[in-house]
Amino acid sequence: MLSKKYSKVAGQSSVIRQIFEYGKKRAEVVGADNIFDFSIGNPSVPAPGSVNETAIRIMNENDPCFVHGYPSAIGYDDTRESIAGNLNRRYGMNYHKNNIFMTNGAAAAISLCFRTVTDYGVGDEIIVIAPYFPEYKCFIEGAGVKCVESQADTKDFQIDFDDLSSKINEHTRAVIINSPNNPTGACYSEDTIKKLASVLEEASNKYKRAIYIISDEPYREIVFDGFNIPYVPKYYKNTLVCYSYSKSLSLPGERIGYIAFTDDADDSDILLGTIGAVAREISYVGVPSLFQMVVRDCVDELADISIYETNKNLIYNALKDIGYSVVEPKGTFYIFPKCLEDDASSFCEKAKEYDLLIVPSDSFSIKGYFRLSYCVPTSRVERAIPLFERLYKDYN
Repeated sequence: MLSKKYSKVAGQSSVIRQIFEYGKKRAEVVGADNIFDFSIGNPSVPAPGSVNETAIRIMNENDPCFVHGYPSAIGYDDTRESIAGNLNRRYGMNYHKNNIFMTNGAAAAISLCFRTVTDYGVGDEIIVIAPYFPEYKCFIEGAGVKCVESQADTKDFQIDFDDLSSKINEHTRAVIINSPNNPTGACYSEDTIKKLASVLEEASNKYKRAIYIISDEPYREIVFDGFNIPYVPKYYKNTLVCYSYSKSLSLPGERIGYIAFTDDADDSDILLGTIGAVAREISYVGVPSLFQMVVRDCVDELADISIYETNKNLIYNALKDIGYSVVEPKGTFYIFPKCLEDDASSFCEKAKEYDLLIVPSDSFSIKGYFRLSYCVPTSRVERAIPLFERLYKDYN
């Protein structure tokens, strides 16, 4: 007899993946150029040339058994030192190698953090702020923890602190934040981060146990119009930063990222070891050696992400001019307009009539919006704009 829990969901996939697969089949009928797939957040710019050059150099200069061998479970010392140095230069921090744990991307980092700060099946809770990346709930419940939803202020998608405060209690172990945000493109202001730190400091003192911020930051580098992302650990010591090079270096398939924490965090002396113990329990055996060394040497590099701002300006201005209600993204490669009817799924089905593939907001635990991922060629955005106008006229 197979697991009842997993057998029930076998074969199920996320709505995003379902739309993506639909697009591939539809392309066989109408041609790939006539499908406007804005469903999935797969970076559309190549990695910097230095990444390939570095990988080739490493393979040519080193013993293949080392390059392709087992890494240390926590990551190579020199890679972690390189990352710590990058963060110190950019944010005025004091990281060292033992503040960094290498992971298979941000998803693995988040999952490890959820398990590190909670205990299985004892009533612990983690708060998510909707709209949010749907895998959070999967990771939280997989850790045997309750997922508690707090709604953002939809005026600008900052935190609704009245609602958040009402959700914090003696069972709260962490709040996960994502700025720049998937799916909205919102970026938390310094005022928002300061207030969040104050709220959690007060709650931690009240319940006599640290409440952590888990800061999910794969889009940290994709920020527009000179907006500066506050570096959360500078404002709140009990922050676990989860980072990925999927977007900054356009390496989503390499699955490489890290967890970072400061020496000021509670139990910092055992935090690295505790994360490692969690990783061991879930059969997590380290990050591929080659791309640890690539990241070590390319830590200050950045893919040419300027296309995302070009696309953002095009689609935001066009949707606004057409008449859609939409908050301007400050970062990422997502935009989150309101649907033209209450039922987001119905609206996104209607959009398929124009071969516009967009994601209903129900997937992100909020109703009445759709997510459009504009990490696509600019020409595709330009060609889609008249279709969004026709869709709008259908409703008006």
